[in-house]
Amino acid sequence: MRVLLTGGAGFIGSAIADQLAERGHTPVLLDALLPQAHADGKAPEWLDRYELVHGDVRDADLLDRLLPDVDAVCHQAAMVGHGVDPNDAPAFAENNDVATAVLLAAMYRSGHRKLVMASSMVVYGEGRYSCPEHGVQPPPARTQADVDAGRYDLPCPVCGRDLQGELIPEDAALEPRSTYAATKLAQEHLAVAWARATGGRVYAMRYHNVYGPRMPQNTPYAGVASIFRSSLERGEAPRVMEDGRQRRDFVHVSDVAGVNVAALEAAEDTTPAGTCVPLNVCSGEVRTIADLAGQLAEAMDGRAPEIVGGARPGDVRHVTADPARAAELLGFRAQVGFAEGITRFATDPLRAAIRS
Repeated sequence: MRVLLTGGAGFIGSAIADQLAERGHTPVLLDALLPQAHADGKAPEWLDRYELVHGDVRDADLLDRLLPDVDAVCHQAAMVGHGVDPNDAPAFAENNDVATAVLLAAMYRSGHRKLVMASSMVVYGEGRYSCPEHGVQPPPARTQADVDAGRYDLPCPVCGRDLQGELIPEDAALEPRSTYAATKLAQEHLAVAWARATGGRVYAMRYHNVYGPRMPQNTPYAGVASIFRSSLERGEAPRVMEDGRQRRDFVHVSDVAGVNVAALEAAEDTTPAGTCVPLNVCSGEVRTIADLAGQLAEAMDGRAPEIVGGARPGDVRHVTADPARAAELLGFRAQVGFAEGITRFATDPLRAAIRS
C-alpha cells in the first residue's frame, strides 16, 4: 500500500512512516518543513530513505498530482501547540483548517474515500468532571483571579465542592479553550461534512500528550516533556505550573504511530460509510505533570522540579481519556508504559533546537 502521509517529516509523521515501512507499505511524505518544527527548513537525515515531496497541503494542484498514485491518505500536517499569542490565529487556521479543506476536496476529485487524520485531546477543553454528590457536571471556565489566588481545581456548579477529573469518552462535550483547539475541532467538523457528502470514512485520532524521539525542542510550540528536558539539559529545574497535580495521559509516539497504521490497514466494515469516528489515542495511565517532571529529572539525574504556580492561557486542569473505543475497533492498546517511556525519553534524539 502506498500511503500519502502529510506532515511526514514531523515528529509523529516520521514515526508513522517508519512503522508503515516496517509493515511492508510505502510512505510518500508531503511536508512544508515549517520553521516551528524544522530549524533549517530541511528534512532530518533519518528520512533519506523515503520519498519526500517538499510542498504545502494547501497546494491543490500538487495534491491532484500526488493522490492518483497512492492507495491511502494519512493526514498529520498541522501547526501545533499553544503558540505565542492571538497573533498566531491566522497561521493556525491556514495550516490546520484551510489545509484540511483543500485535502478533502482533492480526495473527492481523486476518488479516495478513506482518511486517517490527526486530531487532539484539546477538543475536549476542560474535559470531564464529576462531583461526589451531584455526579457528572459541566466544568466552569477557570478565571484569572482563581489562578492568581492558587485556586486551580474547578468548583461544582451546584454545591461548590471541588470537581474530580474523569476519563473522557469520545462522545463527551467538545469545548475548545484555545486557538489551536478551535482549529482541531474545525478539522473534525470538516471531515464529518466530507464523509457525509461522499460516503467516505474518517478516523479522527484524538492524541493525548505525545512524547518520544524526534520531538521538537526549545520552541514555544513544543510539548511539556520536551520543555522539561531542555531545562534539565541546561542544569535548571523543570518549572511546573499550578500545583503540579494536573492530570494527563502521556502516550509514546511509537504507540501513536501504531494506531495510525492499524487504522490505515483496517477493513472497511470497521466503521460505517459516511462517518467520521473519533478515537482517543492514549496510554490509559493517568499521571500528573509533577509525575512527568519528577520521572524525567530522576532519569536525567537532574534538579528536582520546582512548583511555580500560575497557568498559561488555554491551559486546562485535567484531561485524561478512556481508551476503550480504539481497543474495540482497532485492537489498539499502548505498549510503552510511563516509567519505561520517560526513562528512554531522557536520552532519545530530539530535533535540532529552533534558532532565533
